[in-house]
Amino acid sequence: MNAILTLDAVDSGYGKVQVLRGLSLDLRPGEVHCLLGRNGAGKTTALKAIMGLLPVSVGKIVLDGRMISGLPAHEVPRAGIAYVPQGRRLFSELTVGENIEVGLMTRGKGGETRDSVLDLFPVLRERLKQRSGTLSGGEQQMLAMARALCIEPKVLLLDEPTEGLMPSMIARIRETVASLRERGVSTILVEQRVDAVLPVADRVSFIENGRNRETVDIAQLQADPGMVHRYVGVG
Repeated sequence: MNAILTLDAVDSGYGKVQVLRGLSLDLRPGEVHCLLGRNGAGKTTALKAIMGLLPVSVGKIVLDGRMISGLPAHEVPRAGIAYVPQGRRLFSELTVGENIEVGLMTRGKGGETRDSVLDLFPVLRERLKQRSGTLSGGEQQMLAMARALCIEPKVLLLDEPTEGLMPSMIARIRETVASLRERGVSTILVEQRVDAVLPVADRVSFIENGRNRETVDIAQLQADPGMVHRYVGVG
């Protein structure tokens, strides 16, 4: 199966500090691909390199046949990649509706897109006039995802979306990711919680020292749970 997104031997980092060292992985159409690894392994750095927020010094990143490494960061969303960073980074003083409008303006989308996004998050319809900083952590995560989805992306990057959330909200986020798969959106999911990954991921890549040490189907991981301990250090 042809990949929608490919990282080919990518080196990247922060100034003189190299983090990614020949990182290679691919994302298939409609797939949920999880990146697992210890803190500092390079998972978030990989997402930032895809988004053009960090330079790619060696290698290339290709989206649907188009090389995007080297694009200015503001052009990457227009190419079809949406990013929900760790910590959500909402405009806390703006209302829910205003945050969504910011997302719509990124690619000039309108009411039909807005309605489609809100269909995924019905609770947000009830809070359109509420200031986003007063939402619960789970609702803020939903809003961050909704805002990102307003660009109608081919690929969605999620960094620690279940961090600090109650189990009921974690289940809701999983359901949303599964719904996006049905809509044809491909997702790269960075997570620390293995239990949050297993019900929704198709494949898992274990990132270690800026490299992809191994990529496995979720069935293989379920058959060999010791793999998580070897790469991540948790059971």
